[in-house]
Amino acid sequence: MSTFPPGTVTISGTNLTASYFLSQPNFVARRLRELADLRYVGSNLLRGRAATTGGAVGYEVAGESIFADSAPEVVAPGGEYTLTTTGAGTPAVAKVSKYGKDSLVTDEDVKRRNMDPVNRGLNKLANSCGLIVDQAVGSAIASAVTATVAAAAKWNLSATETILLDVMLAQASITGQNLGYQPDTLLVSDVVWAWMTSNKGIAALMARENLNNPVYTGRFQNLAGLDVVHVPVANMPGGVGTNAWVLDTTNLGFIAKEDLGGGYLPAGDLVESKTIREDLNDGWRLRARVNFAAAVTDPLAGYKITTVA
Repeated sequence: MSTFPPGTVTISGTNLTASYFLSQPNFVARRLRELADLRYVGSNLLRGRAATTGGAVGYEVAGESIFADSAPEVVAPGGEYTLTTTGAGTPAVAKVSKYGKDSLVTDEDVKRRNMDPVNRGLNKLANSCGLIVDQAVGSAIASAVTATVAAAAKWNLSATETILLDVMLAQASITGQNLGYQPDTLLVSDVVWAWMTSNKGIAALMARENLNNPVYTGRFQNLAGLDVVHVPVANMPGGVGTNAWVLDTTNLGFIAKEDLGGGYLPAGDLVESKTIREDLNDGWRLRARVNFAAAVTDPLAGYKITTVA
């Protein structure tokens, strides 16, 4: 006779400890969230979210003015209001794609190494899914955002570099369109971030005697009101590390997700997980997948600074 709620598991044998963990889908989903590398930023570069049920999502690519095509006119008492057009964006469609991988943990692995093969498998699955999202989002941004300017000089500690000016001019180009965009993120590669962090010109402008200085913390998280995000070159838009990107992540675009069911549990913003007992192979199949489409709706909310490296 079963009881509810179930009692606390008291078995301490290594084989049964890992096997019990794998038999609980909620545990696995939560563990995937914990193991996902926080440096994967794709889901934060396109902050909008949409749901779809048909495998694709339609949207409009903005580019028109935020103002009506005609200015308001004086309306006399009892007079009629005149009509104006307001324009519309270019229609586009983003197709949802499913990406996933399985990893097999055998009973022998569990018995001999307990949780180690489970953690390693989940970690690699989570990182693989994160990289797929970053690359898809980066590809969408790289192909849609066309506004660009070359840096005045490379940001590699030369005597002529103007990092702050380059960034603020890119900000001004975005806000100066008067379309309501407010840049909030500066995306660079790890190497470019290191140059920025150690740049003497920027360091001279920082508050003195402050332990939040990157010299002490090793972190450089904000410049000119922008969150500084640095990732490996492979995670950069287009896989190019010589560019820097100034983005309004709130308005730039969205990620659409389709719920396919099937007993999967959410293991983060986009990742889903599932564990399957494989008696024919004497093991456990670990699965992680992402099912999404990345779309840039407002390409004018981004700006690319080239040749920074």
